[in-house]
Parts: sequence; structure tokens; C-alpha cells
Amino acid sequence: MPSPAATLQEPRDGSATTHRSLRRSLRLAGAVALTCGLAACSMSSGGTAASSSAPSGSAGATGAAGAKPGHGQTITLVTHDSFVAPKKTLQEFTKETGYRVQVSTQGDAGELTNKLVLTKNSPIGDAMFGVDNTFASRAVDAGVFAPHQVPNPPKGLQRFQLPDPRDRKVLTPVDYGDVCVNVDNQWFARHHQAPPKNLDDLLKPAYKNLFVTPGASTSSPGMAFLLTTIAKYGQPGWQDYWRKLMANGAKVTSGWTDAYEVDFSGGGGHGARPIVLSYASSPPYTIPKGGSKPTTSALLDTCFRQVEFAGVLKGAQHPQGAALLVNFLVSKTFQRTVPENMYVYPVNTSVALPADWAKWAKVAPHPFSVSPRSIAQHRTEWLRQWAEIATS
Repeated sequence: MPSPAATLQEPRDGSATTHRSLRRSLRLAGAVALTCGLAACSMSSGGTAASSSAPSGSAGATGAAGAKPGHGQTITLVTHDSFVAPKKTLQEFTKETGYRVQVSTQGDAGELTNKLVLTKNSPIGDAMFGVDNTFASRAVDAGVFAPHQVPNPPKGLQRFQLPDPRDRKVLTPVDYGDVCVNVDNQWFARHHQAPPKNLDDLLKPAYKNLFVTPGASTSSPGMAFLLTTIAKYGQPGWQDYWRKLMANGAKVTSGWTDAYEVDFSGGGGHGARPIVLSYASSPPYTIPKGGSKPTTSALLDTCFRQVEFAGVLKGAQHPQGAALLVNFLVSKTFQRTVPENMYVYPVNTSVALPADWAKWAKVAPHPFSVSPRSIAQHRTEWLRQWAEIATS
């Protein structure tokens, strides 16, 4: 359980990043994850801000003489720890544009945002990927990004854009994931008990001491669950809900790993609690060897949608290359790699999902949402109020 001293910290374990990091080792043999230190990657702020007019057409726009614009140059993509892209995919970008890509990881989504804000006057890279909708307004308001909009955006991208025009001018959606309550179907079958169906069910005596969730102050999915309850029950209804939830024996852990891999009965640790906060994309990974269906399922009426964005850093040394890379991240070439490498859904809806995902990792039809502006305005207040209830 998070300590009261941690209640005003930003969530630490990433949006879906912790969940993905446990699995990404399966992919590292064919993926690139180059990192560099802050000092080595620091760039001057004397570059020219990129705009939507800088690149045109595909990622492989060429100069007047037909030469690749980035021939011999390297651009730095600043991202979170769980960014994974197949080596051949980034090589395709280099082939199209001439720019080589160096990946600089900066912790989870919250740490990434903090680093970008702190270094905005001397940016540590050219492009960014991984700031999500729970942190976006903070980075935008701090002036981290330069204007850029993808020309000829792919099918489906528009519905994931941020609602505020200021945010849309600088951030491009790349992927999304639903944070949802998951249940261990086998546990409930063994106990001849029906699993819960929605948030209200978690308050029933039948589910006392069965639910575990990462904390809102120390976990990005935990924060997403707090936002789910705020969206569902409003103010002050969400506080009443949490009082009842805690009184019904809910357990709060410091992060997703402890909740899913230790306390959850359907996770790797075979814990004692059959209800956990996780992701809509979690169930396919519980299909047993030789099996045909998952042992867990996501409750799609309990989900909060997290969207991850890319953008051009203001003052980037290579603004044109950064803009081309942002364009590339929403191209079919890159979007096809997203589910199997980062375990989230591509925003390009013309990209086919893996067979197991199409069947067992359906997205929430009506996910809960809270505007990024409201999150930025009330985050500290909400976390303090949550901590008073959940850590007392």
C-alpha cells in the first residue's frame, strides 16, 4: 500500500508501460532499444520549430534535388522505457528519409513528462513519443512542443485526438490502451461464484477482500482507475465510492507488478485475489500453452482509455527529421508493429490486429474519460483526497 508520504508524487509505473516491459524481453532479439544518457543526448535550443508545412506527403519527402533530407544525420527520439520497435522498421524510416534514429529512454510516462518539462529550454532530443492523455496538458502548457500536424492522417486517427485545439496542434495520437478491471475466470468457476460485471459490483459483500489495484499516487494505471471513478460517480460521489471500496477489503499496492504478478490469482504469482486492475489487452497473455482461450477476462464496462502521443520538441536540432518521424509513427509500416511489440492498440484502424487480440482483447465500447485539462487542474487535489481515503 502506498505510504502517505508518496501521495503527491506523480504516478510512476507508466501507462501500459510496466505491463509491457515484463513481456518485451520476448521481442528484444528483433527490436531496437538504444539509450543514451542525459548529458550525451542534450541538444541546444537553437533549432527552428517544426510546423505542419515542413514535411509533405510521406515520411520519405525529399529535397529539391531529390536527395534524402536526412542523409547522414541522426535524430533522437525521447520516449519511455517500454518503447520497442523492430530494428527493420526503423531501418525502413532511414531508407525513406536518410535520418537514423537514436532512442533515448527516460523512465515511465510520468518521468518522461517531468524530464521534458525540466529540459524544455535545452531539449534532450528531437521528437517525443509516450506522453499520454493524463500528462499531455502539463507538457503542452509548459511549452515543450513545436506545432506539427500529420499531413493526410490515417483512418481512425482523428477520434483519438485531444479535445483542446492547443493540444491538437502539437501532439499526434499513436496508440491507445484501455485500463480495466480483470477477473480470474477459473477462480470464480472453482468457487461456483459469478464474477463481478461493473464498478458497482466491487462494493458488494460477495467480493469482499477479492479486489487489488495499484495506487493512484504511485501508478499510472492506478491513476487511470481513480479517473474512472471520478468520471463515473462525479464529485463528491467518487470519494464515497472509494470509502465503500476500501471498507469492502480492496487492497492497494504500489504498482501494477505487485497487483498483477503477486496478488492476482490469475497472474504469475498465483495470489489470493481474483479481481485486479489491469488492461483490456491482458487476457490473451493468459491463454495456457496448448489452450484456446484465456483464463482471465476484462470487464469492458470499467475501462479508462489511455492514449499515447508523439510530437516535435520545440528547439529540436533536427525539426524536419522530427516531423518526418512523427509522420512515420502513424504510418502503416510502424502501426502494424504496435500490438505485438508494445501491447497496445494502433490508432490506424485499417491495421489488422493479431488473431488472439481480435477475439480476446476487445476494446471498451464506451470507455470512461476525463478531459486532460481537468486532470491537469485537479490532479494534486484528487490525489490528496484519494490518499486520505485509501492510505488511512
